Amino acid sequence: MSYCELQITSNFSFLRGASHPEEMVQQAATFGYPKIAITDVNTLAGIVRAHSEARKHNIKLIPACRLDLLDGNSLLAYPTNREAYGRLSALLSLGNLRAEKGKCHLYKTDVFAHKEGIIFIAIAPDALSKGFNFEATFPAELKLYKEEFGHLLYLAANRNYQGQDQKRMYRLATLAKSLNIPLVATNDVYYHHLQRRELQDVLTCVREKCTIQNAGFLLHQNAERHLKPIEEMERLFRQYPEAIEKTMEIAELCQFSLDSLEYIYPEEITSEGRTPQEELEYLSWKGAREIFGEPLPKKVVDNINHEMAFVKEMKYASYFLTVYDIVRFAREQKILCQGRGSAANSTICYCL
Repeated sequence: MSYCELQITSNFSFLRGASHPEEMVQQAATFGYPKIAITDVNTLAGIVRAHSEARKHNIKLIPACRLDLLDGNSLLAYPTNREAYGRLSALLSLGNLRAEKGKCHLYKTDVFAHKEGIIFIAIAPDALSKGFNFEATFPAELKLYKEEFGHLLYLAANRNYQGQDQKRMYRLATLAKSLNIPLVATNDVYYHHLQRRELQDVLTCVREKCTIQNAGFLLHQNAERHLKPIEEMERLFRQYPEAIEKTMEIAELCQFSLDSLEYIYPEEITSEGRTPQEELEYLSWKGAREIFGEPLPKKVVDNINHEMAFVKEMKYASYFLTVYDIVRFAREQKILCQGRGSAANSTICYCL
C-alpha cells in the first residue's frame, strides 16, 4: 500500500465533521488502508474511539490533530513518540485554558515551544489557487516554519476541484521545492461517504447561523471531501507520486500508539519515609491491634495477609491511603460517610 490518509476531520470537530471516528475507520478498512490519522481541530478527543475501532479492523491509528492558530496558518501535528504526545496534549491544554469553552487560543510561539518530536504538515490557504507571489504572506510564514521545524515539516497538497487544481498543485510544488520542504498528499476529509455531504452542509449552517438557502460560499463547493479509495488518490496525484509516498514516510515515523499509555495513580504522602505499600501495612496492622487486641485472631491475620498481597500486586496502596485520609477527615469533622463494594468490605478497610 502506498497511501495513508493524514487529514481527517471527524464529528469531534464540533459542527464541522459529519462522520463519527468509527465510521472513518470502518470506511478506511473497506478501502484497504493500512493506517490513517484523525486530525480534529485543536483537539485529540476523537482519537480514542478511532483507536478502539482500528483495533477491530487491524488498522493502525496515528493520533494527531489540526492546530488552528490565531496568528498563523494552520498545521497538522503528529506526535512520533509518547513524550511528543505529552507535549502536544500540554499545548492543547494551554490553548483551552486561555479561552471559553469550545475554543482554543494558540499562537506560533506556543507551537514552537512544544515542537520536539512532533511532525508538522503546513496547510496552504485556498487563496493559492487564485495566484500569489513568493513575497506573499504564506511563503514567508512557511519559511519561518521551516526554520523552526527543520526536516519535520511537510507541506500539504490537496485538490479543491474548482477548476484550478493543476495551477494550484504546480505552485505548491514549486514553493515546496524552493524551501526544500517535502510535498505530501492529503484529501482533507470531512465525512466517510459522499452521501454525508448534505449533513455536513447542515452542520455548517448550524455553526454559521444561516440557512441552506443563504449559506452560499460558507458551504463546501462540492461533495469531494469524503474518504477515497487508495487507487483514486494515486490517480489524482499521478503527476506528484512523491507526495503519495511521503504519506507512508510520515506514517512510519509516527510510532506512538495509545496502547502505550496507562493510568498512574498519584503517590500518596507517607510518614517516616515509608512507601505507600509500607504505610498501608503499618496502618492496617496498627488498626487491627487497636480493634482486636493481642494476639490477633488467626482469621484476621490470614485475611490481612491475603488482601495485602492482592493490593501489592495491583498497586492499589496509594488509593487505599487516599480513601483512608478522606474518611479520617470526615470523622474528625463529624461528617457522615460510608463505603460500599468489595474493597470497603475488606478487613484492611475495617482496620483502617
